[in-house]
Amino acid sequence: MTGSCKAAFLDRDGVINRDRGYVYRVQDFEFLPGALRGLKALQDQGYALAVVTNQSGIARGLYSEADYLRLGMHLRTELAQYGIALAGSAHCPHLPDAPLPEWRSDCDCRKPAPGMLLRLAERLRLDLPASILVGDKASDIQAGRAAGVGRCFLVRSGHALSDADIAQADAVYPDLAACAAALSGIM
Repeated sequence: MTGSCKAAFLDRDGVINRDRGYVYRVQDFEFLPGALRGLKALQDQGYALAVVTNQSGIARGLYSEADYLRLGMHLRTELAQYGIALAGSAHCPHLPDAPLPEWRSDCDCRKPAPGMLLRLAERLRLDLPASILVGDKASDIQAGRAAGVGRCFLVRSGHALSDADIAQADAVYPDLAACAAALSGIM
C-alpha cells in the first residue's frame, strides 16, 4: 500500500553524525558539518525524516540496545533545539554470526536488506517512490533500491567509495546539506 507522505530515509553514522565506529555514547556523538542544515532543509521541503541504521555493535556485545535507545533520545533532543523532528527511526541489531546468540539472525532488516525501510513505510504511511534515501555506503543504496525508494544518494563521509558504489547512486554529494540543496534546486 502506498502512503501519502514522502520521506527522507537517512543512515545515521556517516550521514548525520561522525562515524567513529560503534557510536553509542552521548559524549562520542558529533554532528557532521552540514547535517543540521541538510535535515532542516529536507524537512522544510516536506520530507518526513526517518533514520535507518545498522547497529551490529549490539550483536557484538559492545553496547546494549538500551545504550542505543539512550543515544537516540539524545539525537531527538538535539534536533528539537533546531526545530527538526524525526518522523521515525529503525535500527537493526542483528548479525548472522553474532557473538551474542539472542542477536544472531540472518534478518531482513540489516542493510542492504530493505526490512527497516519497508516497516517504517508501512507504519508511517510513506510513499516510497516519492521518497529519497541518503547514505554513505553501497549497502544503504542497495536497501533503498530493494525497498522501492525513488531516488538514492550517497554523501562522502570519509568512507572510500568505489566507482561501483558511485554508479549505484543517483548522485553523490559532499554532505547532507549539499544533497538537500540540490533537491531544492538551489545548486
